[in-house]
Amino acid sequence: MADLFSVSASGMEAQRFRMNIIASNLANVETTRTESGGAYRRKDIVFAAQGEGGFGSFLRQAMDGAAPGVKIAGVIEDARPLKNVYEPAHPDANPEGYVAFPNINVAEEMVNMIAASRSYEANVAAFKATREMALQALDLGQ
Repeated sequence: MADLFSVSASGMEAQRFRMNIIASNLANVETTRTESGGAYRRKDIVFAAQGEGGFGSFLRQAMDGAAPGVKIAGVIEDARPLKNVYEPAHPDANPEGYVAFPNINVAEEMVNMIAASRSYEANVAAFKATREMALQALDLGQ
């Protein structure tokens, strides 16, 4: 039973981290200068299954009662090009008058935020269902 709780908990933790990354992207939608130089680049999260091996080994682990869960494999920068906007009066404008703005699409980030929120809610529902099953099993044992 504890493994089932840990799967839901790892999913909730992963989605919470994803929401933080999305919030960071939205907060920096107009950031044209960062500490590392240049415009802010959109960040994305990479998830991976906890444990080693491919689908077959994960299936065997699940059949043996060891549910692996999810982990955060890393945070990557989006490789899409920055948005060049003509604003010659901007302090970060290049000699031609163009400013490099972050490669962030607000609508895309909002869709990602809704998806992360729904995934978090699904993990909460799975956690609650597991808890209810455990309580019912305890009631049967009485």
